[in-house]
Amino acid sequence: MNHTQPLTFRPTDPGYEDELSGFQTGFTQRPAVIHGARSADDVIAAVRYAAAEDLPVGVQATGHGLPGGSEGGVLITTKRMDGVSVDPEARTVRVQAGVRWGQVVAAAQPHGLAPLNGSAPSVGAVSYTLSGGLGILAREFGYAADHVRSLDVVTADGRLRRVTRESEPDLYWALLGAGHAFGVVTELEIDLVPVRTLYGGSLAFDGREVDPTALLRAYEEWTRTVPDELTSSFAAVPYPDIPALPPHLRGRYVLSVRVAYTGSGDKGAQLVAPLREFGPVLADSLREMPYTESHTIHSDPPTPHTYYGDSAVVSELDVARMDEVLALAGPDAADGMCVVQVNHLGGALARPAPNSVPYREGRFLVRMLAVGEREAARARLDPAFALLAPATLGRAVNFAFGAGDRTEGLYDTETRKRLAELKSTYDPANLFRRNCLVSAAC
Repeated sequence: MNHTQPLTFRPTDPGYEDELSGFQTGFTQRPAVIHGARSADDVIAAVRYAAAEDLPVGVQATGHGLPGGSEGGVLITTKRMDGVSVDPEARTVRVQAGVRWGQVVAAAQPHGLAPLNGSAPSVGAVSYTLSGGLGILAREFGYAADHVRSLDVVTADGRLRRVTRESEPDLYWALLGAGHAFGVVTELEIDLVPVRTLYGGSLAFDGREVDPTALLRAYEEWTRTVPDELTSSFAAVPYPDIPALPPHLRGRYVLSVRVAYTGSGDKGAQLVAPLREFGPVLADSLREMPYTESHTIHSDPPTPHTYYGDSAVVSELDVARMDEVLALAGPDAADGMCVVQVNHLGGALARPAPNSVPYREGRFLVRMLAVGEREAARARLDPAFALLAPATLGRAVNFAFGAGDRTEGLYDTETRKRLAELKSTYDPANLFRRNCLVSAAC
């Protein structure tokens, strides 16, 4: 087989279903053709084919999010493009389009460096970054998108461009925040940070013994006292009583505060001491750890499944309204498991940057994720987010799991207007339909 041609799968071909599969097992699309890219040349060939056939293009690396825009069109899978190259002197790493964060963490740590990755090592580094990238060290260092040196991207005209802030500032700005609407990014060069160890983990409480709203109120008050070097989140998870779960989680309503602090262990223990005093602790995993163990802070599930989720960036956390949200999502609610997570924002996240990541003034991000089918999950989550509307600035692209078909609120008015103008320049035929919000053609 000629290496300049991508692997091609059509619906009746062997291997089509395997190529389409990813971490998200629900809400899949049915592209007319899948191109399995192994290089930037393969991506160029696939984009040119789609343009010639007037077919929409979607991109998928790990499949944590939906391969938007590929229904009946072309899906480019990038999982075979898995090159990682660290420059320890420059404190940068180059990652290809199919690389997962776990690979980057492992490659950076021998040099005493760390990427601005998220909580799950199986998430694709490129898509995460193009949508902002809210990581476990976010309050100290900002969004992952804020630390991109360059992007190699195949645009709608079939050209491979190396885009920097200096060479193409408009395209650079658009890619970092709405990237999939402007092309297929084949490689990123991003900053690494000098973090070898951290103080992190979680404090877990039994939600049937501890008042969830009271704990959330204590958490909100506690976040007003912590330095930018500490990034944290609150979570409420009603675990089902099923054999697949560890015995200590089966049937429990677990409330937890997850912490990542880059200072000393002694100082970290002092900072979290007020939370330990809140009530009896179900589990305590806070400790000094090598950065390679940072994924244990959240311990996200590694098994592919069906889920639907959305988010609200809020100016303040109205705990009274959150009491109603927790009730809608808690263990006594019907229609399956629903997770609520509240991320503390601010710090470096509030600093301006030359990209299109919006809502930097937000103080918290409220995320909800329901396991199960879209319509049932949406019927459960929509009323909860309606409760938060008075303080809601908008939604986060990274956390619209299956909800990306609803484009309202993903960008503020001015950002949306500028993105639409740039879309008409770089993709006037709307080849990349991942985010219809930025195109008048949708």
